[in-house]
Amino acid sequence: MPEFYGTTIESAMMLGTAQYPSPAVLAEAFRRSGAGIATVSVRREAGGDRAGQDFWNMVRDLGVAVLPNTAGSHSVREAVTTAKMARELFDTPWIKLEVIGNADTLQPDPFRLVEAARILSEDGFQVFPYCTEDLVLCEHLLEAGCKVLMPWGAPIGTGLGLNNIYGLRSLRAHFPDVPLVVDAGLGAPSHAAQAMEMGYDAVLLNTAVAKAGDPAAMAEAFAHAVRAGAMAYAADPIEPRDMAAPSTPLIGKAFLA
Repeated sequence: MPEFYGTTIESAMMLGTAQYPSPAVLAEAFRRSGAGIATVSVRREAGGDRAGQDFWNMVRDLGVAVLPNTAGSHSVREAVTTAKMARELFDTPWIKLEVIGNADTLQPDPFRLVEAARILSEDGFQVFPYCTEDLVLCEHLLEAGCKVLMPWGAPIGTGLGLNNIYGLRSLRAHFPDVPLVVDAGLGAPSHAAQAMEMGYDAVLLNTAVAKAGDPAAMAEAFAHAVRAGAMAYAADPIEPRDMAAPSTPLIGKAFLA
């Protein structure tokens, strides 16, 4: 079970709340996934808006921890302002920090991301930064006060899976004691299993479930994959090798003259 900022979460699956065909489908997807955290874009909420309040009530009824998101922010000021709105609205110091640097790939802006993370950490926020798998960037985010890292697998919504296995493995090896979450780009349950087999603490996804033909069934499939991947990592998989190794011993084999 992953632990973030001293809080233990029952599930290693984190699920977004956007793009579902209906509130009922969203609720069923969460039920069948067993997800421990729901990410919520603050832009979907308006403090005095009835629809926004209804949405918040629905999220609260899911019975899981809420991770507000600064999705859509392109500047430090915008991200910090959104985070403060989220803290007031959801009454939590948690914030998933997004500072987008490229409109086509939705790649994080590494410079503004570190600056915003430092400002928010100093203000008492517990920051979950959406970042790339760049080792140096992640070191700076930790120095800025982050105690969790959330590198992407691929650009948001692409479903491409884990594009840089080497980079993700390097992060896990370099930061063995830091909670790591693969965030964005997962398209199939096998992608989630692969991340967990590498030793990641959790995965975060939205589009792959919300846009599936049957979101609830896909959510359950991801849940099984996450558990399988975590169990495989704990079981210590064999190392890959270039040459074949017989699984049947030669001792006792019959030799014909």
